[in-house]
This record gives sequence, structure tokens and C-alpha cells, in this order.
Amino acid sequence: MHVIATAGHVDHGKSTLVRALTGMEPDRWEEERRRGLTLDLGFAWTSLPGAGRVAFVDVPGHERLVGNMLAGVGPVPAVLFAVAADQGWQPQSEEHLAVLDALRVRHGVLAVTRADLADPGPVGEDALARIAGTSLGKVEAVPVSAVGGDGLDALRAALARLTDALPEPDRDADVRLWVDRSFTVRGRGTVVTGTLAAGTLRTGDRLVAASGGRAVRVRGLQSLKEDREEVGAVARVAVNVHGAAAAGLRRGDALLAPDRWLTTGLLDVRLHGDAAADLPRHLVLHAGSAAVPAAVRPLGADTARLTLERPLPLRVGDVALLRDPGRHRIPAGITVLDVRPPRLERRGAGRARARELEEATGTADGAAEVRRRGLVRRAELLAMGVRPPAEPVAGDWLADPGHWAGLRSGLVRAVEEHAARHPMDPGLPAEAARRALGLPELALVRALVDAAPRPPLEHRDGRIYGSSTRPELPPRVRKAVEAVRAELGTAPFRAPEAHRLAELGLTPNVVAAAVAAGALLRVGDGIVLLPGADTRAAGLLARLEQPFTTSEARRALDTTRRVVIPLLEHLDARGLTVRLDSTRRRCERPAG
Repeated sequence: MHVIATAGHVDHGKSTLVRALTGMEPDRWEEERRRGLTLDLGFAWTSLPGAGRVAFVDVPGHERLVGNMLAGVGPVPAVLFAVAADQGWQPQSEEHLAVLDALRVRHGVLAVTRADLADPGPVGEDALARIAGTSLGKVEAVPVSAVGGDGLDALRAALARLTDALPEPDRDADVRLWVDRSFTVRGRGTVVTGTLAAGTLRTGDRLVAASGGRAVRVRGLQSLKEDREEVGAVARVAVNVHGAAAAGLRRGDALLAPDRWLTTGLLDVRLHGDAAADLPRHLVLHAGSAAVPAAVRPLGADTARLTLERPLPLRVGDVALLRDPGRHRIPAGITVLDVRPPRLERRGAGRARARELEEATGTADGAAEVRRRGLVRRAELLAMGVRPPAEPVAGDWLADPGHWAGLRSGLVRAVEEHAARHPMDPGLPAEAARRALGLPELALVRALVDAAPRPPLEHRDGRIYGSSTRPELPPRVRKAVEAVRAELGTAPFRAPEAHRLAELGLTPNVVAAAVAAGALLRVGDGIVLLPGADTRAAGLLARLEQPFTTSEARRALDTTRRVVIPLLEHLDARGLTVRLDSTRRRCERPAG
């Protein structure tokens, strides 16, 4: 299916044209038909030779109804632009063309209507010249009389050529259905309609309402009044939704694929249009079917920051427009550059941000986004509409290589500075390292430790040590350690009792410093041996008949149960022994 908006004409000429093309009545309200004036969005469809089914979104033409017009034309990729031969170019024609240009619509056909009432040539030439200077560029023009039927076949052929030139939609894209109508059907509940510009909808799908983030379920689908199990873009769809959020859906809301979209009330944009350099501070942002008041803060010559009254589901590269409803003008179209911009709090931050945005193209460039942010979650990048350029460095986190190298250097400096300030306790706590580097997760600290071999870092017991950050033991501690080493020299597996360590002044903190300095080996809480004692114990146990019991290990090592149990658990953790059951183990490999 193809979806085309009809625009340009203020009176009933568009509706008459759509009616002649489709045989359907696009105006839904009796007042519209009575007054000969389209007040709200109308819908009709037909089949065209060579093009298949084509749906038309008939938008209002009157200047006071441009908000309704924008709700219909926002997600539509092509336009049938109508100008009456007997009326010529009108102010509303100019505003509609400005809307299409701001939205970067690139595909269209010009219909010069009422050709039976006046010569269509001059009006058509004037309209083509005006259209050529916009995003539509050169379009095909067809004179037509909807009443007499002259030119309708030629218009159908032109529309078929138009649809053939439309880019193929991405039916695997994340669904974002802008709601342009919402109503209740007895026995079914809430039904919303919209133009599905990308992605695929299926019955049973779970979607999320952009306003509030609550889930709804797709109970039923229709496209052009036909029940469907699945509808792919581009298509007009009616979605019967069920859930707590269903009753609150209104025009301007959106149904989203869950966990795939960000909503934002703060965005940086590039401005397009002659009036972009002199924007009022308060305008209305029109995106999809939504119309949201926005505060405008100029940044550079063609960039600005928008603060929205309510958040919208937008992505990098989205096209929208700013409208001044009081003056009935479209001062600027916009391309979204950033939906998660940094706060501008310091003096000069706006100018610095403008310089950063000079290189932004509005195209989803993964490497550029990661470079600009330094660190960003992969899921957040996808939700912004950007394909991740590389594999995560830790968990879901992506890092710019230059920023990552800078963080690694910063971690090395922080470890060295901590060691210099605390020679007895040189290991920098991992949480302190996270805070010092401004990292969001401890997993990133551990990844930095493992990131590069030079200079080497070690993560041990929740602390980070450098290659030259062994504790410098003061003389009194060295003396106490030597006393322990002397006692263990004659009985290497009879660890000193707690009271003996206390007599020597070896408190838990001092023991930790001695262990970090390589002077002692801690195999359990309050159990210290000589460095290498664990490897030596494994060698002795390997001589036993395998498997061996805890009692056999205690006798072989000439020690006590207080020591042998934590020592065996330490050997298990190192992979030197393997526990078979509650009492038996075997050596995994000979040691020493």
C-alpha cells in the first residue's frame, strides 16, 4: 500500500478530487459536506493500475485548521498538491507548501483542478515554479476536472509513477505509530488510527503509549476496513488496543515498540528556512501528529535547543517543524541532532555546544555519537535511532576509544596518588575510583583495569593496585611480620592464634597491608601463613592417596582443624584441589 496526503486547496476542491479518484467520501462530518469545507482529516482509498492500493489522507486547507492539516501530513511520504485553475495560488497554498518543505517531503504530483472553468496553463506554470524551489523539486503537473472526469486517468497514471518512485519502507524498523484519531467501538473498546511509516504491526503485539509509558495490547488490526493479522509499512491502520492506557490515547500520542524508544523533552536541532535566524522564544513543535509548545534557545546560526512542554518519542534524524500559530507562519523546519543533549549550565556553554553541533549532520552516525558522548549504553544508542559502531567495553556500555584511553590513564594516576597518600594501604577502593572518574557503574572500573597491560593494574578484594603500589611497611610492622615468619619457619602450617597476632600489633588492617606487600599470605579470616605456603601444601597433599579426607590433610600438613579447613577452601578456590563431597578432596594437579 502507498499513502499520499492531499494538500494545497482551501475549499472542497481537494475532497471533490479525492472523491472522483476513489469513489469514496473523504469528509466524515455532515458539517463539512454542508459547508463545502474540510474541517478535519479525511480518508479514502482506491486501487491504481500499476501501483496497487493507494490511500489518501485528505487534510484541511483553511489557515485556521493548519494544526489539523499537520497531524495528517506529518508521517506521510508523498503529496497530491491541488491548485484550482480558476482561483490560482492562495495564501493557504503557500502555507501548505511551506509545511511540506519544512518536513522535507520529496515526492509529489501537482493537480490543477477545475480545469473546465479556466485555462490551467498559467496557474500550473506558476505553481510548478513555486514548488521547484522547495524539497519537492520538479514534480509532474496534471490538469484535471473532477466534475467532468477529464484528466483523471492521466492523474491516476501520474500517481502510479509517483508511488513507483517512493523509497522502500523499512518493515523491520521499530514501530512508532502517531495517533491521528481515537474513538470507541461498542464491544471492542478503544480504536486508534494512523499512518504506519515504518515497521510492522501484528495482532497480539505489546506496545507502549508515549504519554505515560504504559503498555497496551493489539487486540485487532484493520487496514482500509479489512481485518488483518499483520500490517507492514507504509499503510493506513486502525488498531484496536486493550489496556489501562488505551482510554487515554489521543491525537498527538504515539504507540511505540517497547524498550526501543526514548521520550525527550529536551533536544538540539538544526534549523531550516529563511526565518530560522530570527525565531520567537515560544513556538509550537509539530512532529508526527503531535503539536507541543516549545521554548526555543538559539545556539548557533542554524542550531537551537528546544524545551518541550511534554516529552515526545524522537530520534536523531527525525524531521519536524516549528510553527507560530499566532502569525500563521512556519518559521523553520528542523532536523533532530540530539535527543539526550548535555545541560548548558556554565557561562559560554551555549557557544561551545554550537561548535560541537557544527559537525552534526542529523544522520545517525554511531561512531560520531559515541565520540561525542564518551560513554553511552548500547540500548540507549539504539533507542536514539543510532546503530552501535562497536562492541561494548563492559555490560551494555560503549566507549569512544580516545575517551576510554583517557579514563585508563586517569585510573592509573588515581591509583598512584592514593598509594602515595596511604603507603600502608595503597589499594584504591573500586568505588572511590568510580567516583573519581565519574563513571556510572563499577563494571566500567573493572573493565578499565583489564583494558591494557601497560602499566599493569590489579583488581583484588574490591581494591585496585598498581605495579609499584605494594605497601611500605614501617619498622614496627616489619618486626612483627618477621616474628610471625620465624614461628612459621618451624611449623609452616600452624598459623598464629588471634591473641598472638594481637600481641604483635598485627590488627586486621596491618595484616591486610602485610598481605598486600607480599610479606604474608592470608588464606582465611584471621589465618595467615607464609607466601607460597598454599602451593607447598598442595604439593604435600598430592603425595597422599587420592582422594583424601580433611583429617588426612590435617595430619599430612601437621596443623589444626582451625587452619586446615580455610586452607583447603583456599586451595579449592585456586583450583589446586577439588572438593568431591563433605569430607573428601583430590588434588587437581601437582604443585611446586
